[in-house]
Amino acid sequence: MTPWISPSILAADFSRLGEEVRAVLEAGADTIHFDVMDNHYVPNLSVGPMVLESLRGAGIDATVDVHLMVKPVDALVESFLKAGADYITVHPESTEHLHRTLSMIRQGGAGAGVVFNPATPLAVLEECLELVDLVLIMSVNPGFGGQTFIESSLAKLRRARQLISAADHPVRLQIDGGVKVENIGRVAAAGADTFVAGSAIFGQDNYSQVISAMREEIARAAADA
Repeated sequence: MTPWISPSILAADFSRLGEEVRAVLEAGADTIHFDVMDNHYVPNLSVGPMVLESLRGAGIDATVDVHLMVKPVDALVESFLKAGADYITVHPESTEHLHRTLSMIRQGGAGAGVVFNPATPLAVLEECLELVDLVLIMSVNPGFGGQTFIESSLAKLRRARQLISAADHPVRLQIDGGVKVENIGRVAAAGADTFVAGSAIFGQDNYSQVISAMREEIARAAADA
């Protein structure tokens, strides 16, 4: 699949969020990543569906993937579907019936994703792969931006790629946490095709320069494969 770079708005300047989103899209970002936290499933509180509604209302029509770090999750799935999410990803631990939740996302017209924390085994993916359009491997523990990349995530990416290869439909493999120019090539070589980056992009002066450098490292990894 064509690589996607997906800046996370968690690291953006919220006092001018619309400008920030437009800026990274103009700088070459492919999608926008929404990190939604509830101060319950994870120890932080972030944005809700009204923020996405506002961005859509302001004319931002880019692909948005919503990562729901909330429990319970189904009510917010419905809210973000109405708000205009293109993908919604959920944690197996956040729902009593993952199959039902993934089905709800797809029936609502969005791509369905499942998220694996660093200590969550991939076994559940084999049971729901037919309903999954995106697999997200967390390379940090969810809840905070700016954390250090967990190196064992590379092996997990490789195992996820093997499982995805058995799917009979396209499935994106996303990585989130500590991704930056210096390690994105190794992440791509391990099998990721969708790269979430927060402070590595929004924390820099020149968004276009950072995104271009990331693309160069991804291309180099592909050439070396």
